[in-house]
Amino acid sequence: MRRPWLTVRARLTALSVLVLVAATAIVLGTSYGLMADHLRATLPEVAADDILGRLASQYALALLGTAILALAVGWAAAGRMLRPLKTITATARHVSDERLGERIALAGPRDELRELADTFDAMLERLQESMEAQRRFVANASHELRSPLTVIRTEADVALADPDADVAELRRMGEAVLEATDRTEALLDGLMVLARSQRGLVRRRPADLAVAARRAADEASSAARAAGLDLTVDAGEAPVTGDDHLLARLVGNLVDNAVRYNGPGGRIAVDTGRTNGTAHVRVANTGPRVPAGAVDRLTEPFERLGRSADGRGAGLGLSIVRAVADAHGGDVRIAAPAQGGLDVTVELPARPA
Repeated sequence: MRRPWLTVRARLTALSVLVLVAATAIVLGTSYGLMADHLRATLPEVAADDILGRLASQYALALLGTAILALAVGWAAAGRMLRPLKTITATARHVSDERLGERIALAGPRDELRELADTFDAMLERLQESMEAQRRFVANASHELRSPLTVIRTEADVALADPDADVAELRRMGEAVLEATDRTEALLDGLMVLARSQRGLVRRRPADLAVAARRAADEASSAARAAGLDLTVDAGEAPVTGDDHLLARLVGNLVDNAVRYNGPGGRIAVDTGRTNGTAHVRVANTGPRVPAGAVDRLTEPFERLGRSADGRGAGLGLSIVRAVADAHGGDVRIAAPAQGGLDVTVELPARPA
């Protein structure tokens, strides 16, 4: 890497020398002019010229000495002032994927350089958290994908290893493979939705959370009846602007989670509405008790907190809800009632009337 022909330190030094020499020259020039007027008024011309000649030589030497002194002092002062930048540069060079724990931790007065170092440390902190989250996501995704693939391979190996396998055994193997394939497709679909929502919104159009709530409830009604659940919907108008497909997935995931993580005779209440410029959808359900301290982890990908479900979920439901809400500038609030279940509310900016 080529070094700049004139470093910041050299430029600061040159600027300090220029300013000090210019100021000294002005002072000496003014002094020389005053002395010249005084000497020519009080002494013969030859004597005055002789004194002024010696005075000019002395002033020139003084100006040269000032320039040398300014150069030395300016170089040292600029080096001391820019020393924190060297620390920041060295830390930036050492940082890598495996060394994100490096920090500048600059001491000293709270000046612009300290602010720059603190900002850089904060950026490294966010980058480290993002990289760790990405590693966890990749590891969890690999694990979740490996499970159905293992089932498919095991079933196929068992069927092929038995030369006397009958139609019933082959049918059972085919059903197991189809179920594992459905799980894989659902997982890949969830990952695609999560990635799409985290990229931000590509399109914005008028939508209504009430429409999404009624549609999600209709789609989940059969599963709710089969599980002995009481599903009620109070769909008040909740107009928003955004990606209607992502919003439908958000509400659908909330209702689907409420059905899956519930119990016989349980209840699910879905309501939407608009209040003070905010549209909301709320899904409350009964079910197993969730520790209050673990609620925030539910929006992490592949996080189930050990809750039992039907085996089809990958733990992406609430993480997709969080990502879609963030993409629409909204907020997600999750409460865990003491009697069990979850109470999830998503608030989004309402569409102006």
